[in-house]
Amino acid sequence: MPKSGQLIRFGVSMEKGLLKDFDSLCAGKGYENRSEAIRDMVRNLLIENQLKEENTEGVGTLTLVYNHHQRELEEKLTEYQHHHLNTIISTVHIHLTPHLCLEVMLLRGNSKEIKKVADGLIATKGVQHGRLVMTSVGKESH
Repeated sequence: MPKSGQLIRFGVSMEKGLLKDFDSLCAGKGYENRSEAIRDMVRNLLIENQLKEENTEGVGTLTLVYNHHQRELEEKLTEYQHHHLNTIISTVHIHLTPHLCLEVMLLRGNSKEIKKVADGLIATKGVQHGRLVMTSVGKESH
């Protein structure tokens, strides 16, 4: 059995057109070679799978766009944040236009709780758009 960190070579077969598209993607993203791109894809897939488990410790960024003139919206968002002090660890508020605001929140905790808090904020009446991006705090072995 190979030791951790030891590189193993293996072959991958795919259609010519798919490989051409993959090579274009790799070049566009600045990968030096296919192996680096494939390793990143595998890591991403493993992390996505890991985050499906309820007790996985994770971190996330929640981005919200909303109209600050929406009646009582800022108060609702602030109150929600105060009720989730253990999960929401930091926020940044930016004025985009005279009416629109961007708020980015950093969240930390188990993946189920992060998703629950994010869903609650995104569903708040008046929020025009919201997106959660998560990753795990887990192993460094990959």
